[in-house]
Amino acid sequence: MKVKEAMHKGVEWREPTTPISEVAKVMKENDVGAVPIGENDRLVGMITDRDIACRAVANGMDLSKTTAGDVMTKGIIFCTENEEVEDAIHLMENKQIRRLPVINDKKRMVGMLSLGDLSHSVSHELVGELAEAVSEHH
Repeated sequence: MKVKEAMHKGVEWREPTTPISEVAKVMKENDVGAVPIGENDRLVGMITDRDIACRAVANGMDLSKTTAGDVMTKGIIFCTENEEVEDAIHLMENKQIRRLPVINDKKRMVGMLSLGDLSHSVSHELVGELAEAVSEHH
């Protein structure tokens, strides 16, 4: 199965200058735990609900002035829509990530592949192995 058959299509992204309050609203409205961050038409990072909680709130940052760029995970790990799902799963296991942006052959983000998406697309055994791998303590 190809990634494009399992992924969630249509993903909202924000710029690094976006206030984290706006990012949190996007997460709430779309019922997601991560928002890709892009700049100059390139993905540059990912911000998760955990990034907001652990890097901003727990560190006492001024939430009215904190931006996505201040707390995002820099760099981006992604897969392509035409990759096999098993290859994307191995990448997620190796990098211990639960969500993977998906790009097309024009390097445009076209979706997101998450543990939840995979739970509906591949065997329960494979999803269980992925969940165990990404949940290991670092």
